[in-house]
Amino acid sequence: MSNLFNLENKIIVVTGACGLLGRNHCEAIAQAGGIPIILDLNKEKAEEFAEQISQKFCVDTSGYSVDITNEQEIKENSNYLVSRYSKIDGLVNNAANNPKVECQDGVHFSRLESFSLDIWENDIAVGLTGAFLCCKHYGSKICNNINGGVIINISSDLGLIAPDQRLYCDNLLSDDQQAVKPVTYSVIKTGLIGLTRYMATYWPKKVRCNAICPGGVEAGQPKEFLDKISQCVPLGRLGKPDEYKGTLVYLLSEASSYLNGSIIAIDGGRTCW
Repeated sequence: MSNLFNLENKIIVVTGACGLLGRNHCEAIAQAGGIPIILDLNKEKAEEFAEQISQKFCVDTSGYSVDITNEQEIKENSNYLVSRYSKIDGLVNNAANNPKVECQDGVHFSRLESFSLDIWENDIAVGLTGAFLCCKHYGSKICNNINGGVIINISSDLGLIAPDQRLYCDNLLSDDQQAVKPVTYSVIKTGLIGLTRYMATYWPKKVRCNAICPGGVEAGQPKEFLDKISQCVPLGRLGKPDEYKGTLVYLLSEASSYLNGSIIAIDGGRTCW
């Protein structure tokens, strides 16, 4: 059974790799013997994290600054990786903007009435267009790999259900001043599910594509918010950052060799209610 989940010598590109979940994705890959390729906007962080992974897990990983909204940068990096490693086996589309729900000049920018076109376009460029461009270039390289490979899109439970805006409600504010989960989050995470289904049927004999829909991750949120959202989850809590590792390795490995086009919720049961 251990061989089924073995990622030994698999070259797997991870976007947004220096973020909270991205770091755990990379560690999971390395723990299973794979070689995570760390992509992030911040070159120093990417290289430093790659060095940490290499030393901790004894794998030949590397880190690069790649703007996934820039097609030329993606194309050049994908070509370089093939020249260095001779192949690419997998892609994890993890990068996304995640604007905080906060107030600016007395107005919550997150509300639809106040949401700027600039923020909309930037969020879509990173979270959705970036994933498309990565599928286009890294995915093509995976298809050219003799054994093919896997693409995983990191969606969200909010790609499956609407956000419950009551979670962000402040009883001291009027309805038109309440903070909300931004519209782009739902649009992008739902769009990634559509992209997953498209990719699953595009190179079906060479490239499998599935999506993970994580629920919320506990990361120092206020107790009041944690108490509210815990009531929405059958398990009664948010996820831990490392609770997605097993599913990620499963999807990247031969253990899921007949799984293609699946949308997997890892949300403590929230989308069941």
